[in-house]
Amino acid sequence: QVQLVESGGGLVQPGGSLRLSCAASGITFGAYTMGWYSQAPGKQRELVAAITSGGSTNYADSMKGRFTISRDNAKNTVFLQMNSLKPEDTAVYYCNAKLQSVINYWGKGTLVTVSS
Repeated sequence: QVQLVESGGGLVQPGGSLRLSCAASGITFGAYTMGWYSQAPGKQRELVAAITSGGSTNYADSMKGRFTISRDNAKNTVFLQMNSLKPEDTAVYYCNAKLQSVINYWGKGTLVTVSS
């Protein structure tokens, strides 16, 4: 059974930082492209950042320079370091595991709220 379990969300003040983690089980983690997506209230889910099996990364334009995605294949975990957080970053953040655009798994999400 495949599981993606996110953690690390919470309430943070503008300008603050959070580090999200996603622990994967039931998949050959190293073979998957791992990603983080965000979904704000009333909006569609959108890509925040992704990292391939080879370590290549890509980011949404609004996150470049503020967010960093990384992975630890030995621990089957992907991370999202979020710095300089803004109120507009408030959303549920979902972990995604994708294999050759055919197999696609999602976590249940973790809420990030940026507010003073």
